[in-house]
Amino acid sequence: MGRAPGTLSLRRPFLRQIGTMRIIDIRETAVPLKSDLRNSSFDFTEMTTSIVAVITDVVRGGRPVTGFAFNSTGRYACGAQMRERFIPRVLRADPATLLDARGDNFDPARVLAAMMAREKIGGDAERSIGIGTVEVAVWDAVAKIADLPLHRVLADRFSGGKVPDRVFCYVGGGWYRPGQTIGDLKDEMRRHLAAGYTMVKIKVGGLPLAEDCRRIEAVLLVLGSANCLAVDANGKFDRALSLAYAKALRPFGLKWFEEPCHPLDYALYAEIAAAYDAPLATGENLYSTEDVRNLVRFGGLRARRDFIQVDPPQAYGITQFASTVAMLEAESWDRSALFPHGGNQISLAIAAGFGLGGAESYPGVFGAFGGFADDAKVEGGLVSLSDRPGIGFEGQAALYALMRRLVE
Repeated sequence: MGRAPGTLSLRRPFLRQIGTMRIIDIRETAVPLKSDLRNSSFDFTEMTTSIVAVITDVVRGGRPVTGFAFNSTGRYACGAQMRERFIPRVLRADPATLLDARGDNFDPARVLAAMMAREKIGGDAERSIGIGTVEVAVWDAVAKIADLPLHRVLADRFSGGKVPDRVFCYVGGGWYRPGQTIGDLKDEMRRHLAAGYTMVKIKVGGLPLAEDCRRIEAVLLVLGSANCLAVDANGKFDRALSLAYAKALRPFGLKWFEEPCHPLDYALYAEIAAAYDAPLATGENLYSTEDVRNLVRFGGLRARRDFIQVDPPQAYGITQFASTVAMLEAESWDRSALFPHGGNQISLAIAAGFGLGGAESYPGVFGAFGGFADDAKVEGGLVSLSDRPGIGFEGQAALYALMRRLVE
């Protein structure tokens, strides 16, 4: 008999202590990315990220079931807020208040509510990343307790139980590197195509406009189609440069032009959207449902043209992302226009579980944080999904080794 949407089936028994299921500890650490990559605005030589482990009293295989997560890439580690506020609130909470209605698994929404206790409304970016990283680790634990991949747990709850076999995935590449030549950039594109990808995104704004256009032309010679190429300015441009790039990029017919200006300058977005009739993309630096709502209401974006790229671990986690998806659907946006930011297994599981347009990939960059499971395969731009319980970090040897240090 099939499983009804919204329910979790335990495929194998687990053991736990007698009494209410508990989160017994939450640990975090900062890890340097050690990368010389550069976008339009900064390099990653000082960049760090937070790894989190949520340890439960559920025992399987002789070990406590532990959920893991990290706060994507592009924002620094945020352990201070976790240690001072969010982790203590979860550990002080009555364990029964953190469980779902059946009492046989944790409820990430209730854990989120515990972390948000006594937090003033607004100011989301100050706390959303620390909270979101812990919340995603709770989801990893929830899926492991259910002995299901996270994408299947999410599909049951948020997508009517529909799970794809594979997910579309594009490469976040084309970074500015020390000493890079046009030939080097073209070689990178050839490697991505050979690896099975069909779409690539490159950086713009780190060189003069004319040089960036030459880079685009060179990449298009390799890719063969403008619909296979997106560009990303990482929010660098003022009004004059935003409109200058929009005018120069318009003839290329690119897949999208990402983050031309400050993510909260909705008036400028509306002006750019009026001048640039090809797709725009943005959202990775918005950390609340309300900010995304303001973007789509006042930023001039069109639901059947443009793309939204919220980064769930940096925006309060998956529970809040579900609210953002529901809001966007109410504003006439289709899930196919949603591409969560961050080239990692978290975003892949979310894209699959919610039935989104696709995910991002960072092959060969950001060290252990940049890819999918070691056995993941990309064919025709589609990446295979793992059947490992949870997010599946256990299938990513280098990253899982870093995560295991938190519990050993």
